[in-house]
Amino acid sequence: MTTSLAALFHGPQQALELRQIPLPQPAGAEILVRVLGCTLCGSDLHTMDGRRETPVPTILGHEIVGEIVSFGDTPPILDLNGQELAIGDRLTWAIVANCGSCFYCQRGLPQKCAASVKYGHEAISLGRELLGGLAEHCLLVAGTAIVRLPEDLPLSVACPANCATATIAAALAAAGEIKDRNVCVFGVGMLGLTACAMLRAQGAANVVCVDIAESRLLRAKEFGATHAVMPGALDEIAATITEKHGFDIVFEISGNEAAFHSGWGSLRLGGTMVLVGSVFPAPPVPLALEQIVRRNITIHGIHNYTPNDLLSAVRFLSENYERFPFANLVAAWFSLENIEAAIEKSRDPSCIRVGVGTLRVMD
Repeated sequence: MTTSLAALFHGPQQALELRQIPLPQPAGAEILVRVLGCTLCGSDLHTMDGRRETPVPTILGHEIVGEIVSFGDTPPILDLNGQELAIGDRLTWAIVANCGSCFYCQRGLPQKCAASVKYGHEAISLGRELLGGLAEHCLLVAGTAIVRLPEDLPLSVACPANCATATIAAALAAAGEIKDRNVCVFGVGMLGLTACAMLRAQGAANVVCVDIAESRLLRAKEFGATHAVMPGALDEIAATITEKHGFDIVFEISGNEAAFHSGWGSLRLGGTMVLVGSVFPAPPVPLALEQIVRRNITIHGIHNYTPNDLLSAVRFLSENYERFPFANLVAAWFSLENIEAAIEKSRDPSCIRVGVGTLRVMD
C-alpha cells in the first residue's frame, strides 16, 4: 500500500472530500499507525458547523486508536508505562504532541506547547497530511505521548480515551480530594458520563447530574450518578444532600452560560468549580469578584490534559469498563467511505458517540 484514504475538511457546511494521500515514511522518532477506529467528538461537529475555527484543509478526528505499521530510524520507542513498542501494537496517544522544552512544557502545560502538533486540528502540509483520525493512517510525530492499550479493552471504549476520558482525568485532578465529597456535574454527554463514573470510582459521596435531556439523565444513573435532575430540580436536591451548605465541587461541562450561573450559586463556602465545556466562543458572563473572595472560591479552567492524565484515563477504563457501560456509548460504526452518513448519525442528540472505522471489523 502506497496511499491512504482520507476525508479532507475544507470548511464549514462543506462535504468532506475523500482523497488518496501518499503514505509518509516516518523519520526519527515518528511512528506510522493504521487507524483502527475514530469516534466523532462534539468538537468535530462544532468545527464542521463553523462554531470553532480550524486551519483548512485538514483531516479531522482525534479520538483515535491505531496499530503500529512502521517506525522511523530511532527505535526503540517507549510508551508512558515504559514498555517498548513494536509493530502491531494497539495504541492511543495524546491529542497534543509537545516539544518538552518550551516555556509551557517547562511549567506543567505540555498541552499548550509553543511548538505543539494537535491531532485532528492541523492544516495539511507536504509529508504531514495524515495527522487526523478520519483517514486510514496517522503519522505520530516526535513528542507524542503514547499508551499501549490492553488487549481486552474494546475499541468502542478505547477510542474516546485520549479526549473525553483524559480530559476528565485532568478535571478531577484539578478538583482536589474527591472521596466523600458532594459533587455536581452540569452536562451529561460523553464528558459528563465519564465524570460520573470516575467520580464514583474515586469515592464521591453524591454525584448530582444536571441536564435538559431526560434520555441522558437516565444514562447518568448507569454511570454512577446518585441523582440525575433537570435544572429546575437542582436547588431542592442540593439543599437535601448538602444540608444547605452547597456542593464541594461543581464541574461545568455543558458550556452553557446558564449552567455556569446555576453551578456558581450552588457551591459551598470554600468550594471548587472546574470549567471544562466552554471550548467555543460564547457571550461573557458577569462575575462578582467580591463573591470569589468572601466565599473562598477556587475556579479552574481545564483544556486538554497532560500525559499523566492520559495514563490515568487508560488505567481507569481498563479497570472499570465492565463496571460502567462505556462500550454502549458508541451508537454505530461506519466505514470511512460512508463518512457523511456517520456525521449525520452523530447529529442525533440521542447518540453519545458514532465511530468511523477503516477495518470493517468492530469489536
